[in-house]
Amino acid sequence: MRVTALRPAALGALALCLSASPTVQAANVSAGQAEAKEAAKSLGNCTPAKVEVMSYVTGRSGQTVFKVGCTEDKDTFVLVQCRSRICTLLR
Repeated sequence: MRVTALRPAALGALALCLSASPTVQAANVSAGQAEAKEAAKSLGNCTPAKVEVMSYVTGRSGQTVFKVGCTEDKDTFVLVQCRSRICTLLR
């Protein structure tokens, strides 16, 4: 049995692909939460409390849908869709 070693450049690229994806995704969601809170406050007349990720789509035109709870009423919430850094109110 013959084992072939990876070249250092290929090994570095493989490590970057495996490790960068979750970190980059988490950073995008964290930045989107602040944008979603701002959209809920300005567009939805809602003082934001808890923010939950309802859906997250990766790719070239990735988007995240957040459920932002309002402090005015326990059961009141708004849905905010963020694409890149642009967020719009869904409900």
